[in-house]
Amino acid sequence: MATSGITTGIASGINIKDIVDASVAAEKAPKQNQITKVSSQATTKLTALGTLKSAISNFQTALATLNSPSSFLARTASSSNTTALTADSSVSAVAGSYKIEVSQLASNSKVALAAVAGGSTAKFNEGTLQIDVGGTEALNVTVDSTNNTLAGIRDAINKQGAGAGLTATIVTDSQGSRLVINSNKTGDGKDITVTGNSAAGSDNSLGDLTFPGPTLTAPDANDYGTTDEYNAAKADYDTAVAKAGKTLSSSQSAKLTIDGLSVVSDSNTITDAIDGVSLNLKAKTTADTPLTLTIAEDTGTVKSNVQKFVDSYNTLIGVISAQTKVTPVTNSSPVVGALVGDATARTLLSGVRNELVAPQSGGTFSALAELGITTQADGTLKLDSDKLDKAVAKDFSGISDYFTGDSGLASRLTAKLDPFTKSNGVIEQRTTILQKTIKDNDAAQVSLNARMTALSTRLYAQYTAMDSLISKLNTTSSSLASTLASLPGVVKSS
Repeated sequence: MATSGITTGIASGINIKDIVDASVAAEKAPKQNQITKVSSQATTKLTALGTLKSAISNFQTALATLNSPSSFLARTASSSNTTALTADSSVSAVAGSYKIEVSQLASNSKVALAAVAGGSTAKFNEGTLQIDVGGTEALNVTVDSTNNTLAGIRDAINKQGAGAGLTATIVTDSQGSRLVINSNKTGDGKDITVTGNSAAGSDNSLGDLTFPGPTLTAPDANDYGTTDEYNAAKADYDTAVAKAGKTLSSSQSAKLTIDGLSVVSDSNTITDAIDGVSLNLKAKTTADTPLTLTIAEDTGTVKSNVQKFVDSYNTLIGVISAQTKVTPVTNSSPVVGALVGDATARTLLSGVRNELVAPQSGGTFSALAELGITTQADGTLKLDSDKLDKAVAKDFSGISDYFTGDSGLASRLTAKLDPFTKSNGVIEQRTTILQKTIKDNDAAQVSLNARMTALSTRLYAQYTAMDSLISKLNTTSSSLASTLASLPGVVKSS
């Protein structure tokens, strides 16, 4: 609020600022109190409605989960030996148990090509390096002046081989540096073979990288005239064997038996052996000691979903209770909830409670109490886990019938809740009205502040003019007194 620089009248001596501030405050107070009250009430209700909508949404989420038939059809798969096998099951899996023995895991092919001197910078003549997996060409690498080193060939394999599941690294051992090629293909007959072809030149031949290389025959002592000749030939043979390419791992299929029936798979993940079950092989089992795989109804998830239903309902009841109750306070005004007397909360609560107690016909269970869910004195629900366990054991599908479907409890409750949370629903309309109230109230505040600023400016001008008038009157008075004192015949007092 704008104010004058003058605080005390020079001629009058009065405190102009205090008088103006008090006058403006007295004028502003009634309207300001009204604006403040409206703003506080609207903001409080807006916050309360937001909290209520959040609680309703959480309850709706719990109902949606409970209303999913697939959650009641879910199956669990438990292995007695998770080190050797784990499993996942779908809704199509049939409850039962299986004896499984894993005798072999599926593996991939990995080979180390012949060792060469010179490390990663060892150079080769230009040509091609063809890599086959299971006898079928998987990759054909062109070697030219841009990549004719061991490192260059490695990089070319990694760049071109991603789609074929091939990778290459360089490993240096006591014989030299080798290209180690790995395939991600598992199963019998998917071994790696390499064929190198290059033009003549002064560098290493790509043919030296062919795998498997030429067959090496150990020397026979009978073919040599002296022991030294034989030893020399044997040393050359041993060196050739050491430098030759090597199979680091061979491709093979997984082998197992399920209840005595043989199963062979190219992968350690088997999805077609047991209907609706995916087997994940981890290790071999001990011979003649099969593990047990048990497929069962997933009662744990259903019980958890029922508990979430109870918890989210209780949260909703807690929010409604807190926002609609009046709390007495000794020697003071009571604390009143933001939604006391509010039709929105009252209608919502009434509709939900009516559905909870409405009996349901046509199934094994007709009321929540039969599932161990009862209403407490404060309106919240309580779940008796033991009673729910008995209900699950009695008729698992009957619980599904009670909660799911168009006439199930979850659908009926959702129908009562949707009008409050949907787009342009009850809460959104109430929120829009309150937001407009706050906006209008803010505009009223701006208008009030402008009027008070104008009033303050006007009062300062008036009091300043008054002080100026007093100053002029004082000057006139002094001048008149001086004139009268100087007139002839005027008797001065002693």
